[in-house]
Amino acid sequence: MRNVVTGALAIAVLVLSFAIITTPDDRVEASSETYRQLNLFGDVFAKIREDYVEEVDDSKLIEAAINGMLSSLDPHSSYLNPKNYDGMKVQTKGKFGGLGIEVTMENGLVKVVSPIDDTPAAKAGILAGDYITHLDGEAVLGLTLAEAVEKMRGLVDTDLALTIRREGEKDPIEVTLTRAIITVQSVRGRLEGDDIIYVRISSFTEQTDTGLRKTVEKLKAEAGADFKGLILDLRNNPGGLLDQAIAVSDDFLEKGEIVSTRGRRSEDAQRYNAKPDDIIDGKPIIVMINGGSASASEIVAGALQDHSRAVILGTRSFGKGSVQTIVPLQGNGAMRMTTARYYTPSGTSIQAKGITPDIEVEQAKLEVVERVTGRSEADLRNHLVNGGEVTPTVDENAAVESPNEKLDYQLLRAKDLLKGVWLFAKKDTK
Repeated sequence: MRNVVTGALAIAVLVLSFAIITTPDDRVEASSETYRQLNLFGDVFAKIREDYVEEVDDSKLIEAAINGMLSSLDPHSSYLNPKNYDGMKVQTKGKFGGLGIEVTMENGLVKVVSPIDDTPAAKAGILAGDYITHLDGEAVLGLTLAEAVEKMRGLVDTDLALTIRREGEKDPIEVTLTRAIITVQSVRGRLEGDDIIYVRISSFTEQTDTGLRKTVEKLKAEAGADFKGLILDLRNNPGGLLDQAIAVSDDFLEKGEIVSTRGRRSEDAQRYNAKPDDIIDGKPIIVMINGGSASASEIVAGALQDHSRAVILGTRSFGKGSVQTIVPLQGNGAMRMTTARYYTPSGTSIQAKGITPDIEVEQAKLEVVERVTGRSEADLRNHLVNGGEVTPTVDENAAVESPNEKLDYQLLRAKDLLKGVWLFAKKDTK
């Protein structure tokens, strides 16, 4: 009787598996080799269920098999059980619980794509490119990405110890984070000086385009009509929703292609074009990117770069040039599957290459050096006075930055560059 049951189960799994890989219109005929492999899967499933040292949960076995099938394709395809699927839906709406890290899987380890602004991870100094090797002392190696993410999530105000490997650091870094409700305000802005609009987009959620338009309108009103331009900071932006990346690009483009996606079949290709409406009326744009800028942020940078609408400044971006589709499944779960590659308007795929900035600027560490008093014309005896002008009194300490002040070197360069572009454009219009 036992053999009959397991045999029937194997047949059921065979039929189920066959149903999963065939298309609804039966366009794919399974070869004899496919039947053999599916039969092998049924045999293994039945043998585990019958003879494994401990009793196993059938649903967990099936879930592991599905996840293994998807995760073997690429790092971004995976199975989402009902809990993870619900978490993903909450995250794209801009609010979720956890540490505040966008991650991927690389060589069996969890790699940080970027920390999210103003979260426990960002405040603790987690950096893009860090590798998480252990969670509460348990090795990450052997876990799927979904399993690792689930371990990082938990009850608010509970602690999680992370062991991190960082390039350039000989010893592993131990850090303990306290889980929190992560509320992502994906768009923030301010005026740099009185005439440069600075906007940071930390991720692309459902509210990003609306938030960008509101922020820019507010800052334009504060700066007045003569503002010099806009700095769009996409550093450490791990991406998000494709439609929001398209909308943000469209905010600064009057016409032309924004991005195209190409899947397995040529008829599935899609092109997205801009509509007339530049929210800053053609003023210069500097886009800042780095190695933590991925996916949707690369779409924006690539579109504005290819149309010569912006100067891209910083370091090479992450290089995620693929599109994932979320397919709901029975049982309230879903699968995230890579279905297309995206291409910039010039037809370039940035997959595994990234966006190369027009001006490469590393995030240098600035240190204040002691002022060296040198001699100038004004120090010479009996020097000529400049047209009778009164020489202003100079406070020798006024120009010295506080040694504890953190300076954003890339932003300083972006501001200088924007001023230069603005001056050049102003002269060109005369």
